[in-house]
This record gives sequence, structure tokens and C-alpha cells, in this order.
Amino acid sequence: MGTMTDMTTDPPRGASTWDLDLWTHLTSHVEAERGLLEEYSAVAEQSESKAFSYLVKLLIEDEVRHHRIFIELAKSLKTDAEMRREDPIVPYMDFVRADRAALLDATKQLLVSEARDARELKRLQRELRDVKDTTLWSLLVDLMQRDTQKHIAILRFVRKHAGRKSVL
Repeated sequence: MGTMTDMTTDPPRGASTWDLDLWTHLTSHVEAERGLLEEYSAVAEQSESKAFSYLVKLLIEDEVRHHRIFIELAKSLKTDAEMRREDPIVPYMDFVRADRAALLDATKQLLVSEARDARELKRLQRELRDVKDTTLWSLLVDLMQRDTQKHIAILRFVRKHAGRKSVL
């Protein structure tokens, strides 16, 4: 798990008021996420319920990713604000630099795959109807359905922005 020491705790030099406000928000959220991770870990370890511990560990996986993303956003903000010559960790939207036809084709294929996955998960969810109140299985399939919707949202974002002219 990342910590505040993963990034410089000093705010970006020469930053605008907007940059500094965003920096403060991001870094304070990193601290809050770390506290939440510690709380989740303690709860998972202390519970006598294996099912509860299992589910809390799933939450921890998401929170670890959120923590990493907030650190990456803060580092990228600092890179931009200090006008460094290096690329930020969170890359610029450079879709126009790629072969746009190939990018859009790949995105279309991935969307087809995600739609197929969504249909399969929906069918599986129907098959699990009889055990939805006696196992965690239906909940886990529901979570995967939500992840699939997130994947589709990401790919639609790429499709939308890969077709536009860029300011880069």
C-alpha cells in the first residue's frame, strides 16, 4: 500500500491557486484513504465471520487502487504545475497521436467483448437466483456486472475522445 511518502509532501512550486487547492484536496484524500485502509484491515482481521472478512478484503482491493490513483493524480499535478520536462504518471489525453482508426477499431472490439461479458453475467445471475440469499455468489456476480459497466464507460470515453481533435 502506498503512503504519503510515495510523493513529495511539499506542494508544487509556482503553482496557481487552483493547483494548490487541488493539491490540498488530493493529498488530504490520500491521508483519509490510508486511514480507511487501516480501518478495513483491522475489521477484516477481527471478524469471526469468514464471509464478512472476504467481502471487506474485496473493499480493501478497491481502496488500495483508489489510494494509488490519488497519489498518481497528485504527482501528475505537481509535474504539470512545475512544468517539468517529464511525462506525468497520469498521461495526457494523446489519443490523436495514435493511429486513430486502429485505436477506434480496438475500442470497438473491446466494447463487443464487454457487451458479451455483460450478457453472460446476466445469464449467470439468473442461474444463481435460488442461492442469492444463501451464498455470496450472486453478490459477486453483481459486482462483476458493475465492473463490466465501468469497463464500458472507460471504452466509451476513449471512443468519444479518440474521434476528436486534440489541443496537444
